[in-house]
Amino acid sequence: MKAHLSLLVLFFSVAFLFYLAASDGDAGLEALIKLKAAMVAPGSSALGNWDPVSADYCSFSGVTCDENSRVVALNFTGVQLNGTLPPEIGILSGLVNLTVSCSGLVGPLPVELAALPSLRLLNVSNNNFSGAFPHVGPGGFPTLEVIDAYNNNFSGRLPLGLAAAPRLRYLHLGGNYFNGRIPEEYSDIKNLEYLALNGNSLTGRVPASLSRLSKLKEMYIGYYNTYVGGIPPELGMLSTLVRLDMAGCGLSGPIPASLGSLKHLDTLFLQINRLSGPIPPELGGLSMLKSLDLSINELTGEVPESFAELKELKLLSLFRNHLRGAIPPFVAELPNLEVLQLWENNFTMQLPESLGRNGRLLKLDMASNRITGTIPPDLCASGRLETLVLMENGLFGPIPEKLGECKSLTRVRLGKNFLNGPIPAGLFDLPSNDMLELNENFLSGDLPPVIAGDKLGMLALSNNLITGTIPPAIGSLPALQNLALDSNQISGTIPPEIGQLKQLSKLNLSGNSLSGDIPVNLTRCSSLVMIDLSRNNLTGAIPERIPALQILNTLNLSRNQISGGIPPEMQRMRSLTIFDLSYNRLAGVIPAQGQFLVFNESWFMGNPGLCGPPLHARYPCGAGGGGDGSSGEGHPRQRRWDAKRALPLAGLAAAAGVPLAAAAAKGWRRWRERKGRSKAWKMTAFQRLDFTVEDVMECLKDDNVIGKGGAGIVYRGSMACGTEVAIKRLAHVADFGLAKFLHHPGASECVSSIAGSYGYIAPEYAYTLRVDEKSDVYSFGVVLLELITGRRPVGGFGDGVDIVRWVRKTVLETAEATDSAAILLVADKRLTETPLDLITNLFKVAMLCVEEQSTARPTMREVVHMLSNPKSPPPPPPLTDLLSL
Repeated sequence: MKAHLSLLVLFFSVAFLFYLAASDGDAGLEALIKLKAAMVAPGSSALGNWDPVSADYCSFSGVTCDENSRVVALNFTGVQLNGTLPPEIGILSGLVNLTVSCSGLVGPLPVELAALPSLRLLNVSNNNFSGAFPHVGPGGFPTLEVIDAYNNNFSGRLPLGLAAAPRLRYLHLGGNYFNGRIPEEYSDIKNLEYLALNGNSLTGRVPASLSRLSKLKEMYIGYYNTYVGGIPPELGMLSTLVRLDMAGCGLSGPIPASLGSLKHLDTLFLQINRLSGPIPPELGGLSMLKSLDLSINELTGEVPESFAELKELKLLSLFRNHLRGAIPPFVAELPNLEVLQLWENNFTMQLPESLGRNGRLLKLDMASNRITGTIPPDLCASGRLETLVLMENGLFGPIPEKLGECKSLTRVRLGKNFLNGPIPAGLFDLPSNDMLELNENFLSGDLPPVIAGDKLGMLALSNNLITGTIPPAIGSLPALQNLALDSNQISGTIPPEIGQLKQLSKLNLSGNSLSGDIPVNLTRCSSLVMIDLSRNNLTGAIPERIPALQILNTLNLSRNQISGGIPPEMQRMRSLTIFDLSYNRLAGVIPAQGQFLVFNESWFMGNPGLCGPPLHARYPCGAGGGGDGSSGEGHPRQRRWDAKRALPLAGLAAAAGVPLAAAAAKGWRRWRERKGRSKAWKMTAFQRLDFTVEDVMECLKDDNVIGKGGAGIVYRGSMACGTEVAIKRLAHVADFGLAKFLHHPGASECVSSIAGSYGYIAPEYAYTLRVDEKSDVYSFGVVLLELITGRRPVGGFGDGVDIVRWVRKTVLETAEATDSAAILLVADKRLTETPLDLITNLFKVAMLCVEEQSTARPTMREVVHMLSNPKSPPPPPPLTDLLSL
């Protein structure tokens, strides 16, 4: 009977398999058609050849079948789909490979995936999947080897069931919103070779039990995660580990000496944490190590002598720590060293004389230390050196002539040292260099007659002893955006060839001995945002074509010998916020419209021939203040006659002028009100409001003005509902793109490429005009600093110092620069009731937003994540960005 029953079961099993084989084609086609309907947005042709009447579904794009016409692979990498992944994916029982990457899919991941009996590779990276990762029960993912779910919107706890997947060797759940602890169960994934949990919101301690992953080769668990405690010493037992990345995750305490036992390790990234204490000399035993990054921590002591054994080391980054002592000579002897970054430490003594002789050096950054001595002559011995940054040290002596022959250089920053002697002429003719920064030294000699370079964007030679003239060759730098030659001893005229610099946005020639007229060709530089020609001996008139510079923000011509009048067309320059003409020989009437209504009185002082607003109180027109541009000198008898008649004429003018002035003022106000009412106003509300646009308009009166500036006029408004508001009229495109958002596409207003009020503008605005969303992030960071400090973005910090520079300088100059106490030095005292951790988080986010390099700033999505998750560490800049600083 039992034998008969066994034969019966076998018969039905075989029959069922034949049925599956016979029906698999129909099921496969049905599943694919349902996938197409769910995954593709209306109107998309991404899966255009998926025809429901076609019998050859194996020829569909992205579909691979086996010899039995079963679908074994779906691959849609980079195909824009925009829909969801439907449950019908579970019908494809033969599926081995499901790759839907960089496709924009949304919604949850179907739980049916876990039941696919043959699935080995699941790649859903770089999409917008959300919700919890599918629950995996006993027996789930029986054959799965690879899970790549990087860069989605998954949330909740990390999936526990994955620990039971018997063949899993690659697990990447990074770049999501998972929270909670790393499950201890992950230590039981015996075949795991790759573990990536970076870029989530994980908390708790790093499990020491991860040391049981005996086959693990790569582990990435940092970035945004915020762990308590430090690095488990047990991780030194991961004998097969090749790469360990625990950067940017709040780790504290010392670096375990046990990590020196990881003999196969080629990459160790522990940067952007709070690690303290000395660098353990045991790390010198990592004989295979190629990249070591311990930057942005609180490490102390010296570079261990044992590092001399790191013969394979290519990258050594220890910047932004508290390391001290001399840079060991053996560093220059490391045969494969390409990148050496030790900036912002307390290193002293001189650089190793043989640095660069290994013939491999690509990037050297030793800025902001206390290094003395001369620059090693063979830094570019290989001809491969790209970045040379030695600024803010105590270096002296001449710049080696060999550096002028280093054609591979892309960035040279040697400013704020004590370098002297002439500048090697070759530095002005480097084909790949985009920055030559030699300011604040004692460099002398003339500028060379040959200046070239298609990529040079910044030439900064300020505060040196440079003599001679500006050569005409200065016009042969097509990419130049920032030219700073101020505070030198340069003489002669400004060459007209400067008008060939179409990309020039920032020009500073102040504090020299330049003479002659301001060249009219300068007005051809349509990208100019700032011009400073002050403190020279310039003569002639202000070029009448200056208004052609439509995005000019700052024009400083003070302390020269410029004569003539102010071109009345300058009233139309809406972008101009700083216009300093003080101490010249100008005469005539100051324009009384546009930006001139809010300009500072001091910007016109020292010109006895000028009159009118804003000097009407001191130099009213017609009262000796140069209305016609005359100096007041003439025949003595004529002057005596004028003096006799001055008093009665003044009285008569006063008697007649009062009613005339009153009538004129009244008529002007009525005209202005009519003009204001004639405009079509639109109010866009970003939250629910209890007042209307009419309520706002009623408050735009002179009596309600509470502040004026180059950025606009601010009014006090009392709404009918009792709400007190501040109303700002936008003189620019608003801060971080708000006005551009409000601007109607069909309107006729001109929206310039410069956006934002002075003080909110990102550094790249000043010399590139190549702006993006990271520029908006900078402006948002300034707003955060305003909230934290209770201070305005500019003013009250000293000449040329804004809120960002003031905060950075104040905090860095304290001994407790990394503590909350340092932040409290700049925080508004009225914030005493606010939790300190909240202020600290806001401060860290703000400082990330206002990083000098736009690429080092977070995205707004990352900003929102950090503000919403105060315990998350700040995002680290990508390694490529750190290398480019």
